[in-house]
Amino acid sequence: MHIRRMGESALLAEVPDARAAVELYGRLRVDTPEWVVELVPAACTVLLVFDCERIGASQAGAWLAATAAWARGARSTSRHESEPPAPASVAADPRTRSGAVSPSEPVEILARYDGPDLGEVAALLGIGVDEVVHRHTGQLWTSAFIGFAPGFAYLMGEHEPLTVPRRETPRTAVPAGSIALAAGFCGIYPRASPGGWHLIGTTEARLWDVGRAQPALLAPGTRVRFVRER
Repeated sequence: MHIRRMGESALLAEVPDARAAVELYGRLRVDTPEWVVELVPAACTVLLVFDCERIGASQAGAWLAATAAWARGARSTSRHESEPPAPASVAADPRTRSGAVSPSEPVEILARYDGPDLGEVAALLGIGVDEVVHRHTGQLWTSAFIGFAPGFAYLMGEHEPLTVPRRETPRTAVPAGSIALAAGFCGIYPRASPGGWHLIGTTEARLWDVGRAQPALLAPGTRVRFVRER
């Protein structure tokens, strides 16, 4: 992991891939100190925005590095019950949001596998259409980060990758609710927009609603399971 300064009140942690970014983001959200203003995950980074009037960049960076080191150690030893170490100057602040993250039931997305690119995806993967659907519904997905449009979650599968490239020719208009695949991710278009992903299905789920307490249905870290609509 590499940590870079981003102005006076932010640090950018660069990690190898999206899976590492998801793991780091999830760990940072546990017992988050009050001086953390925001955590923003992306494909291979996590941005830490901190209150520079309460803590310095070196201390914030030490907490970030220690938490990342603990997460790596926990993965290698499978000891998830211990808490991450932290520098004394940071750990001395008792004002933490203890238990900010806890396991939750996956969000179920009812899906119709009627996308115009379903056959092409099957051909690219060298499998049948039914197997594409089986792989898509047979695993948990995790929202790695939000991008492209409000509520558009980049979903990462736990196994059985459905990795296909982007379409050579993007569509000028993709209907809202389209379920799509590209570059190892799955996404659902929250509104009609241009797009270059392969469309395999549709859903009526409302991905973005400013009237909800959490507008994004699939906020980063959310687990997702697709259920075939009969």
